[in-house]
Amino acid sequence: MLPVPPSISRPEYMFHDGPEVVTTSDVKSPETVKRIREAGRIAAEALELAGSLVQPGTTTDEIDRAVHRFIVDAGAYPSCLGYMGFPKACCTSINEVICHGIPDDRPLEEGDIVNIDITAYKDGVHGDTCAMFGVGIVDAESALLMERTQTAMMRGIKAVKPGRPFNVIGRVISAYAKRFGYGVVRDYTGHGVGEAFHSGLIVPHYDSAPLYSDLMEEGMVFTIEPMLTLGTVDWDQWDDGWTVSTKDKGRTAQYEHTIVVREDGAEILTLP
Repeated sequence: MLPVPPSISRPEYMFHDGPEVVTTSDVKSPETVKRIREAGRIAAEALELAGSLVQPGTTTDEIDRAVHRFIVDAGAYPSCLGYMGFPKACCTSINEVICHGIPDDRPLEEGDIVNIDITAYKDGVHGDTCAMFGVGIVDAESALLMERTQTAMMRGIKAVKPGRPFNVIGRVISAYAKRFGYGVVRDYTGHGVGEAFHSGLIVPHYDSAPLYSDLMEEGMVFTIEPMLTLGTVDWDQWDDGWTVSTKDKGRTAQYEHTIVVREDGAEILTLP
């Protein structure tokens, strides 16, 4: 684990064992939303930097070090670092890895696809985002998977409106994914975010109706982060206790934004 200057405030989970113990409403005040937007901006700019480093021969450890340095230089804490024991500043998930890949010394190879997931914590709140990047020339099937997963996320975001049930988001995403025969991962979802890295709010990306029928409210803050697969949505977890890969080793993609519910829809809070 790389060091963080003591002057930078830590999230509460760094001071005890086990999961978070933050309990706050998912409806945020305008002042809290402003702080989440700032944390989200730092995460988004770190993601842009990380993407610029993706090329054959670069290791995900090198990307992680650059992300760590960028976030710390911005006066923020890399939320992944130390979360439930996670040892790095960001997650890097390559090819068949659905999520939570740990940066290491494996060089990226021509044709790989990699998800980089970054969260920044500043002034008591988190901003959470991720995106896909191709390494060199990527085959057409993988390129389309990435493009369509990003579109699926944006369709889910456009479905957000006060008074609508949360399961509408997954219905829209899964209907789009079904057009191309993609699987939609069920066991990893969007979540409330803010003072907590992961609040108790769950945002499924599959058609979960009649479950998850609670209504969205103006001021709610949460992530939308669909994970689509070329094959099965069944998964295995590696012995590291974090890395999750498709059981059939088919490729998978994910995009994520943190959003706030506004009167007329969603505002994205994780933009550079």
